[in-house]
Amino acid sequence: MDCHIDHLAINTIRCLAADVVKGANSGHPGAPMGCAPIAHVLFTKFLNFNPKNPKFINRDRFVLSNGHACALHYIMLHLSGYDLSMDDLKQFRQLGSKTPGHPEVSDTPGIEVTTGPLGQGIANAVGLAAAEAHLAATYNRPGFKLFNRHVYAIFGDGCYQEGISHEAFSLAGHWKLGQLIAIYDYNKITIDGPTDISSSEDVIQRFQSYGWHVLVVENGDEDLAAIERAIEEAKAVTDKPTLIKVNTTIGFGSLNQGKENVHGAPLSDNDIKQLKKKFGFSEEKKYIVPQEVYNLYKARAEYGAQVEAKWNALFAEYKIRFPKEGTELERRFSGQLPVGWEAALPRFTPSDPAIATRKLSEGVLTALSTVIPELLGGSADLTSSNLTRWKNAIDFQHPSTQLGDYSGRYFRYGVREHGMFAIMNGLTAFGGNIPYGGTFLNFLTYGWGAARLSALSHFRVLYVMTHDSIGLGEDGSTHQPIETLVLTRATPNMLTFRPADGNEVSGTYLVALKNQHRPSVIALSRQNLPQLEGTSVEAIQRGGYVLQDTQDLPQLILIATGSEVSLAVDAAKELNNEGIQTRVVSMPCTELFDEQSDEYKKSVLLNGVPIISIEALSVTGWEKYAHAHIGMKSFGASAPINALYETFGITVDATVAKAKKVIKYYQKMGYVPEVGLDF
Repeated sequence: MDCHIDHLAINTIRCLAADVVKGANSGHPGAPMGCAPIAHVLFTKFLNFNPKNPKFINRDRFVLSNGHACALHYIMLHLSGYDLSMDDLKQFRQLGSKTPGHPEVSDTPGIEVTTGPLGQGIANAVGLAAAEAHLAATYNRPGFKLFNRHVYAIFGDGCYQEGISHEAFSLAGHWKLGQLIAIYDYNKITIDGPTDISSSEDVIQRFQSYGWHVLVVENGDEDLAAIERAIEEAKAVTDKPTLIKVNTTIGFGSLNQGKENVHGAPLSDNDIKQLKKKFGFSEEKKYIVPQEVYNLYKARAEYGAQVEAKWNALFAEYKIRFPKEGTELERRFSGQLPVGWEAALPRFTPSDPAIATRKLSEGVLTALSTVIPELLGGSADLTSSNLTRWKNAIDFQHPSTQLGDYSGRYFRYGVREHGMFAIMNGLTAFGGNIPYGGTFLNFLTYGWGAARLSALSHFRVLYVMTHDSIGLGEDGSTHQPIETLVLTRATPNMLTFRPADGNEVSGTYLVALKNQHRPSVIALSRQNLPQLEGTSVEAIQRGGYVLQDTQDLPQLILIATGSEVSLAVDAAKELNNEGIQTRVVSMPCTELFDEQSDEYKKSVLLNGVPIISIEALSVTGWEKYAHAHIGMKSFGASAPINALYETFGITVDATVAKAKKVIKYYQKMGYVPEVGLDF
C-alpha cells in the first residue's frame, strides 16, 4: 500500500490538521498528525459508508474516542465527501459551526456518537458492537446478512487511563464482540507529559486477560502495510474483540513531535512552514488538498454507495420473504413505536394493593417486553433489587457461554454503572434500540459523565433508578440519594420522573418512550405505596396536576412527588377535617410541568395561595414552586424507614403543623405569599 498517493494523502491530512487548529487558534494538532496514517488506511481501505446517506443502516461505524483529535475526524469526513466543506473546516471551534471543539452527534454528518470526556467513545463503541451483534442474531436469515459490519474505534492514552474504558473493555471481552476493532493510538503522551509518569502496566497482558485478540504495529508513523495487515487479521477474528496497539509519534513532522506541548495548542507559524516544506507543500498556502487526494477518497465513497445499493436490493428481497421482520426493522430504525403499544400499560384503582414503584416498574417492563421488541434492558448487578428483568427474558451473551445468546435483550452489566450508561448510549446511537439500565438512584452519579451525554446527544435512554430516597432505610447515608434529583432536574434535555403509584409508573413509561430525543431518569421507591384516588396514566404528560381538590377555594396547596404524595393526601385529609381547605398536587416531572402553558400552571398552583413542597430528598429547587418545604437539608442516616421519616420531619404530623404555621404567618402579614420564603 505504501505508494506515493497514500503518503501524499497522509501528509495532506497532517498539514490540514495544523492549518485547521491554527485557524481557530485553539485545539489539538498533535493527535491528528500522529493518527493520520491510521485514519487514512481505515477510510480508504476498510470503512463501508455512503456520505450521501450517512445513516445507511448497514454501514461500518467509526468512533474517534479521543475526541480532542476531532480535527482529524472532520478532515476525514470532508475528504470522503460528507456534507462538510472546506469552509466548515475553516470554522473549526466557532459558534454555530458543524465543526465544534469535540465531536457531537447532532452537529456533524458522519459523527456516530458525542465523544468529549475521555473514555466515553470507546465505551460507546462497545454498545455499537453489541447492537450490531444483537440485530444480526435477531434479523439475519440464511442468505440475508442484513447486519454484517464492524465497529472501528480509535482511542488514545487518555481514554485508556479512564476507568470507564476498562469497564467497557471487560464487557466487550466477556461478550466476545468479534466485530469490534479498537485501535490504540499509543503515542505515550498526555497533557502532563510522558505516560511513564503515571502508567507502567503491560497493556497487552491487560487486554489479553480481558479476552481480547491483541496485535501490535511497531511503526505507525509510516508502515501503512503493517496497519493494513493488522486490520485484515482483526476482521478475521470473529469470536473476540481485537486491540491493535499502534506505536505513533504525536505531532509527527512538527518541531515538537513526541512532546506534550504539541498536544493541546496550535503549532507556531514557523513550525507549520517547516512542516509543509518537509512534506512537499507550499509554505505559504493554507487549507490545501491536491485533487488526486480528493479523487482517492471519492473512489472509496463511490464504493460505499455501491455497498448501500446492494444492501438496499437485499433488504427489498428480505421484505418480500420476511414481511413481518422487514416492516419491524423499518419501524425500529424510524424511531417510531408500534401502533397501539400503549394498550399494554397496566392501570390501577385505589382498591388495588400497595406496591413499591420499583415492583410496578417491573410489571410495566414485563408488559412492554412483548409489544416493543426494541426495548433492551439491564442492570449493574442489581437485577433482583432494581427488578429490571422481565420473566422469560433471554440474556445477551455469546452463545458459547450457554448463558444466553446475542438475540437476548437483557444485559448483565456487572458492577459497572458508568460503563453501562455509556454502552446504553452506543446501543441507542446504532439505531433501532431503546435501552434502559438499572441501579440505585444514588449511583446514577457514578456514571454521570455518560448520563449527561445522553441528554446532550438527544438519545432516548431510560435510567431506571430504584431506592430513590431516605426511604431505602438501613443502608444509610452512603446509599440514600439527597442531591441527585437536583442535578437531573437542572440538566437540559433530561426528564426526571418520580411516580407516586401504579398509574403514574405506567404514565412515566408512556411519556419516556414517546420522547424520542430526551433521556429519562425514573426514580422508584423501595417501600410499598398505595394506589391513590385521582391518579391517571395520561396525567403524567403534563408533569404536574391536581390530584385531589377542595369544594371551595383552597387555603393551602401541598405539592409532592413519589412516595410523599400519599403522605400529602393523608395530611390534606386531616387539614380538611379541621376546616383548612387543602389541595393536593402530584408533580412527577417538574420539567414537563415547566413546559405547560402559563394558564395551566397557574390553574394548578394558584396565585395567592401558600404552597408547601414535600419530598424526601433535598429541598433545593422547590423554591421555584413552593413557599415552604418539607424535605432534606442534610444527609440521611442508617435506620428503619419509619424512624428516618420521623427524625427528619417528613410525616403527616409535621406537615399539618407546618401548614398551620404557614397559613398563620400569611394571615398575620396580610399579603400574598412570595416564592422564596421558607419555614
